[in-house]
Formats: sequence, structure tokens, C-alpha cells
Amino acid sequence: MAKEKKAKAPRRKKMRTYQQRQNRTGYMFMAPWIIGFVLFTAFPFIMTIYLSFTAVQLEISGYIIKWNGVANYYTAFFKNEKFLPALLSYLQMIIPYTFIVVVLSFIIAYLLNKIKVGKGILRTIYFLPVIIMSGPVMAQILAVQNAGVDTSVATDVALQTNAYSNIFIMQIIQSYSPALANGLAGIFDHLSIILWFTGIPIVLFINGLQKINPSIYEAAKIDSANAWQIMWKITIPMLKSVGLIITVFTVIQLGMFDSINPVYELIEEATADTNGGLGFAATYAWIYSIVALLIIGFVFLLFKDRKPKDIKARKRQERKLKKLDKQQKRRLAAQKRHQKKEARLYGK
Repeated sequence: MAKEKKAKAPRRKKMRTYQQRQNRTGYMFMAPWIIGFVLFTAFPFIMTIYLSFTAVQLEISGYIIKWNGVANYYTAFFKNEKFLPALLSYLQMIIPYTFIVVVLSFIIAYLLNKIKVGKGILRTIYFLPVIIMSGPVMAQILAVQNAGVDTSVATDVALQTNAYSNIFIMQIIQSYSPALANGLAGIFDHLSIILWFTGIPIVLFINGLQKINPSIYEAAKIDSANAWQIMWKITIPMLKSVGLIITVFTVIQLGMFDSINPVYELIEEATADTNGGLGFAATYAWIYSIVALLIIGFVFLLFKDRKPKDIKARKRQERKLKKLDKQQKRRLAAQKRHQKKEARLYGK
């Protein structure tokens, strides 16, 4: 009688957790970008790092690349009279502009989310500049505004506030801090640019506001919370992840216009220079990229979720107990080794 082969039990599918399914879905959505980065961006990305340490010249036979170490970086920081002022100007621009764009877009999105009648039309109006102001239109506006700003700087920096000297609040600020008044005047001069950059952040903030469960607001009102407390204790904390995305997006987007970012203008000029400019362009690009990454890292620290003090204390206590447990195990293991050694020497 032949032995019957035992039927193999069906293999059970491994159950995935909710977080694993979410991660898998996220990677599926990111797959087109990842594939595009590997195919079209990875090689230029690595090549730019290499070119920043070389001297590149264009001749009849083609590009001639010579390794020169960190000479390009030394020239950028210590010999080029344009790069460091441009980098400092970028830092002076990016911090207040990013703050104003994020705060202003949140306020407008919060008000638009509260409106019940005609909210679709108003949202379209606020997003319309993003559609109408294409690259050439925006470049023309920036060129006209920068021409006025450059003229005022050439005469006297304090003249920027003359257009707003009749405003009582501006007079108070100017008497307290002329530098702060000058900065506010520069912001007012570029208000159209700031409003243009708020289009996409407004849409993202509205999307985040609509995802908040209304029952949370109802429960807060039952607990006698006013509108100010609801905004600071519920709305803003729940929009922290959206605010992080918007801030990073704004930092990157503001740096992509040569009329705003002088470093980007230097990169374009060096790229067009065929007499060794390509290596300097790669150097400028990498220094700018590192500075932008540092700013983004600071943004991540700023929006990082901070654990309550009781949770931190419990985590510290758990780590201390684990450490004591390991020490106890090591002592027991050493004691057993000592007992075995004595047993071998003197017998049981």
C-alpha cells in the first residue's frame, strides 16, 4: 500500500499592520518620482559634486576637466567679492520671507475656511495669481521692483522707508529701530511677490483645515474653550505636519528665482561662462544646497513633536531600569563563571 502523500497546508499570508500598509501605499505613490530621480537626476547630482572640485574649460576638442581639490571653495569664500554678500543677502531674504508667507497663507486659509457663502470664488481669486503670473510675467515684475530697490539703495538705505513715513506705526518702528523699519519697507515693496507665493500654501492649509474632525471643536466648545484657545490648542497643533511641508516648499521655491536669490543669479552667470565657470557654478550650487539643507533641518527641529514631560520621565526611568537589568545579568554571569572555575580547581 503506497503511502499517501501528506497534503501541504496552505501557507498563511502574513498579516501586515496598518502602518506597514500605509508605508507601502506611500512608497507606491512615490515610485514615479524615485524612478525619475534614478534615471534623470542621480547622475547629474553626482557629477555636480565631482565638478565642484575641478576646473572645467571649454575648448575646440570639448570640455577639459582638471582636478583642483578645494580651490573652488577657497575662491568662493575668500577671493570672490560677490559670493559671500550674495549668500548673506539670501539668508536675510529667506528667513523673513518664509515666515511671512507661511503666517499670511495660514491666516488667509483660516478665514477662507470660515466663509460659507462664495468661498469657491474667493479661493479661486487667491489662487489666480499662481496661474496668471507665469515665468516671464513674474520676471518682469521682479525686474521693475528690483530696479526701484537698487536705486534707493544706491542713494541711501534709509530712503526705502520714505514711501511709508506717513504711517504712524512705521514712524514708531523707525524711531525704535531703523533697521527693522527698513526691513518692513522692503517687505511692503515686495508684497505682490509674497502674495504670489501664498497661493499653493493657502490650498494646502485649507486641505489640512478641512481634515480636522468637527467633533473635536464641538467637544472643546462644550468644555468652555473660546476661539483663541481652540486655534492655539487644536487647530495649529493639528496643522503642524502641513506647516512643515509648506515651510520646506516655500524655502525651496523662494530660492529658485534669480531676481530674489542673488546666489541663484551667480550660479546662472557661472554656468554661462565657458572659461572655467562650470566648476564654480557647481561649487556655488553645492554651497547654496548645503545652506538650504541646514535651513530645512532647522525647520524640521522647529516643527518636531515634543513629548510631554511625564512621558520623557517614564522613558528615562525605563532606560535606567534596562541598564540596571543588564548590569545585574553581567554580575550573575560573572558569578557563574567564577563558580565553574572553583569547581574545576577544587572539585564539586
